[in-house]
Amino acid sequence: MDAYRKQYDAIVIGAGHAGVEAALALARLGHDTLCVTLSLDAISFMACNPSIGGTAKGHLVREIDALGGQMGLSADATLLQLRMLNLGKGAAVHSLRGQIDKIRYHHCVKRVLEDTPHLTLLQGEVARIVTENDRVCGVVTTTGQRFECRAVVVATGVYLNAEIIIGDHRQAVGPNGFSRATHLTDCLQSLGIPMRRFKTGTPARVDRKSIDFSQMQIQHGDEGLYPFSFMTPGTIENREPCWLTYTTERTKEIILANLDRSPLYNGSIHSVGPRYCPSIEDKVVRFADKQRHQLFVEPESAWTDEMYIQGMSSSMPFDVQLEMYRSVIGLERCKIMRYAYAIEYDCIDSLALDASLAVKHLGGLYLAGQLNGSSGYEEAAAQGLIAGLNAARYLQERPPITLTRDSSYIGVLIDDLVTKGTNEPYRMMTARAEHRLHLRQENADARLTPIGREVGLVDDARWNAFCAKQDAMRELSALLDTRVPPRDYAPYFASIDEPVTDNALRYRDMLRRNNVTPENLQAAFPPLQETDLRLLRECATQIKYEGYLAKQDAAIEQNRKLESKALPADADYLSIAGLRLEARQKLDRIRPANLGQASRISGVSPADITVLLVWLSRKERV
Repeated sequence: MDAYRKQYDAIVIGAGHAGVEAALALARLGHDTLCVTLSLDAISFMACNPSIGGTAKGHLVREIDALGGQMGLSADATLLQLRMLNLGKGAAVHSLRGQIDKIRYHHCVKRVLEDTPHLTLLQGEVARIVTENDRVCGVVTTTGQRFECRAVVVATGVYLNAEIIIGDHRQAVGPNGFSRATHLTDCLQSLGIPMRRFKTGTPARVDRKSIDFSQMQIQHGDEGLYPFSFMTPGTIENREPCWLTYTTERTKEIILANLDRSPLYNGSIHSVGPRYCPSIEDKVVRFADKQRHQLFVEPESAWTDEMYIQGMSSSMPFDVQLEMYRSVIGLERCKIMRYAYAIEYDCIDSLALDASLAVKHLGGLYLAGQLNGSSGYEEAAAQGLIAGLNAARYLQERPPITLTRDSSYIGVLIDDLVTKGTNEPYRMMTARAEHRLHLRQENADARLTPIGREVGLVDDARWNAFCAKQDAMRELSALLDTRVPPRDYAPYFASIDEPVTDNALRYRDMLRRNNVTPENLQAAFPPLQETDLRLLRECATQIKYEGYLAKQDAAIEQNRKLESKALPADADYLSIAGLRLEARQKLDRIRPANLGQASRISGVSPADITVLLVWLSRKERV
């Protein structure tokens, strides 16, 4: 397909992590798709942390993969190191985090895009989205090219009217000095989409050769971990370590002495930044009693000596930054290769979207990623996948796919954005998921791969692998029902300080014991030694938490009763007697699809839900 074509089924604006997943979803579902990006050299570029995953974010990557998305596969192919976070806590919050070779990741994803049928890449800037009769019908670039289409996914990241800020220096560019987008904000506003201004930031990159690693604690990857993608065989080889170090009292003194030069504190930055990823200036001021702050020194790529100083983002002037970084243990002689900066950008009020990520009042227009007010590569990719999928469903004249809060972290993410909105860059966290024990990383395929197959994103190879795994899980579950007499398990229990009973025990009964682990159980009994340890661990988690899972099942069922009560799209909330004024206004603005969504709107009380229930029952009787 050539870029001089004037007619496409769909057009994706942007090729960051959201745009990539959206474009691939559309093309893989057979729709001729044009992906327009400001720079082909910035496809899936990691402008901030060169990592994928982390607390709750690892769950998102596994879910994207289970649905047939790309991020997990590309992450596995370019990993420098893989760790499992939160191992000291329950299984629900165990999260994969991978250090990624950012240069290889860009090339890997770009190659996937270039090799995908039905997908055309074009470097350029979209200036205008064309609509007719409240439906999308095309886009126009800054060079005057017009492309016709029936669906558009906008995934512009942090590029809309972006400005980089270092001290009193402002530069009208996007992340890493790439060109910014200067036209779409006005276009989106003219289409009735409310805009706002957010901020984020990134630390300095320092020359590896100038770092004294002997003063730091080495951080190796974990061995034997399963990969991000369910399709990546075996385990991941760790190639590079990271290092742990700390700020000092001198760091704190330098920052406090220069607060008047900090754009965050002298009034030159007015936009809203991420609460959960504060700059080093914020940390020092907000946590004044702390004597030091931990930092991680992480490689950006095997192809460069640039090292990322995680935990030390800043917008201080150049001279203050150099003094500040050189006060850190092991960085006393560091050479800064790229200075830290803050970046301001335009984004939308996500309450303008419905749960399919479609703009409520315009047919065929979908928005995804940091444009929607979220932060993070993983949150962006998850939204991109759903936006692309639903744009394809729109083209097929089929109903949209919306994931529920009890089915996935992706469902929680999108529901939070379109129901509650966000007044700061939104970050996914395990605490946001009320059913997180059900939403574990390990079972993302069981939850979502059947959905991916149904909508056409899961190919035969992935589906066959999934079915084979489910068969193996059923066989293993049957094996775990095997009863073992006391004389056969007594030596094993003695070795792990577990009391022996007079009764035969099933393997699954043993797994409920505190000192029994999948590893030592498998080693003790020959029938289990031929089983896949990864599957045994998954079964063990299900067994150990089955009581809690049963309670969550009951709560999920109760919530589904509310979700099943649809609210009319044309409901006149302003005239419903008994609703408080705030509830009327919020319901009229957000227009929830059902009572469950209505109950999660900030400002809508349980009493208001009762009023809606009575109102609905009366309408049904009429």
